[in-house]
Amino acid sequence: MPNVVYIRNMKQIGAEQNWVAFGDRVRQLREERWRDDRSFSLRQVATRCGITPAYLSRVERGEVAPPGEETLLRLAADIKEDPDVLMALAGKVSKDLRAAILARPKLFAELIRAVKEMPDHAVLRIVREVRDGEW
Repeated sequence: MPNVVYIRNMKQIGAEQNWVAFGDRVRQLREERWRDDRSFSLRQVATRCGITPAYLSRVERGEVAPPGEETLLRLAADIKEDPDVLMALAGKVSKDLRAAILARPKLFAELIRAVKEMPDHAVLRIVREVRDGEW
């Protein structure tokens, strides 16, 4: 039984490290915006996103898990960050991507495994071909 507790604790430590990376990025972006526009104070961003300043502060410090998808999307829009990037940093997958994966799980698993080692330019070419309907 001690091994189970140890593994559970290690998973928690990994999650907390992700929370810190997410929080650091949110704080960095918010503070960058704040330098040019004082409406990006912690209090004002939190209010616009529908969360308390105390909660946003704890998120930025990595003390709590990142918010849910709806709040995360509002936060991304407010601090002008790509929502997919924030979702990934939060360790989450958006509802629309989750639905696409669940519709064809085997194919998406194969696709992701195939492209994970490819250089960015090769993945970008595939994305453009699919987006432009050139398949």
